[in-house]
Amino acid sequence: MADNDKYDKALLRLQQELVSMQQWVREEGKRVVIVVEGRDAAGKGGVIKRITEHLNPRWCRIAALPAPSDREKTEWYFQRYIAHLPAGGEIVLFDRSWYNRAGVERVMGFCTDEEYHRFFRQCPAFERMLIDDGIILVKYWFSVSDEEQERRFKDRLNDPLKRWKLSDMDLEGRKRWVQYSKAKDEMFAHCDLPDSPWYEVEADDKKKARLNCIAHLLSMIPYEQRKQPKPKLAERTPVGNYRRPPRDRYRYVPDYAATIN
Repeated sequence: MADNDKYDKALLRLQQELVSMQQWVREEGKRVVIVVEGRDAAGKGGVIKRITEHLNPRWCRIAALPAPSDREKTEWYFQRYIAHLPAGGEIVLFDRSWYNRAGVERVMGFCTDEEYHRFFRQCPAFERMLIDDGIILVKYWFSVSDEEQERRFKDRLNDPLKRWKLSDMDLEGRKRWVQYSKAKDEMFAHCDLPDSPWYEVEADDKKKARLNCIAHLLSMIPYEQRKQPKPKLAERTPVGNYRRPPRDRYRYVPDYAATIN
């Protein structure tokens, strides 16, 4: 998407709708779960950032779980994800989710065949329980071409500000493109169901992917337009006899900005 001005205006309109949607979720006590999955460097973090940018963080959380601890490895697989589900009025975005088992764990050999097949038996039932309990569940898969992923990997490699995004797991996964493709196909075969479908986002163009995903998300939440109440600013207490202490009593941060040419 070449026209930055059009993109910025369209994104702002959608983000304004997201604010209205959150207000509805809050007032109605709804619970929303958004699962964001996809290839490494497919733009998942970028769309999550744009979704949450103007939302109230008290009622919108990102769940990006690290690798399970030794204790968590002995729990029921879904158990640690349940702890991050929303309460009434909350939105939770899973940046990677329980589908780790169908993706990275399968490809990297972090789970047994028995655990892998058990996941596919239990996942549809688990998601049906969430939906049956009233949770609005939306699942997105960000798809990126082999060529575009390679370009983004090289961009991260050459940019010191982005190099942290290239984990050892990402680099190892880069070598296993076909294995990840097969794992994704198997995952969709078992978990792309009428009551809990996957929605695929074409992500070679990051800006288009963000707009398309946010617009679709808004269409999936049956919200009604809500305006945030505009508070009235009360008159401030008169200063009276109060006087601020002299500046030299405090330690101020040096004026670094003044040194910039």
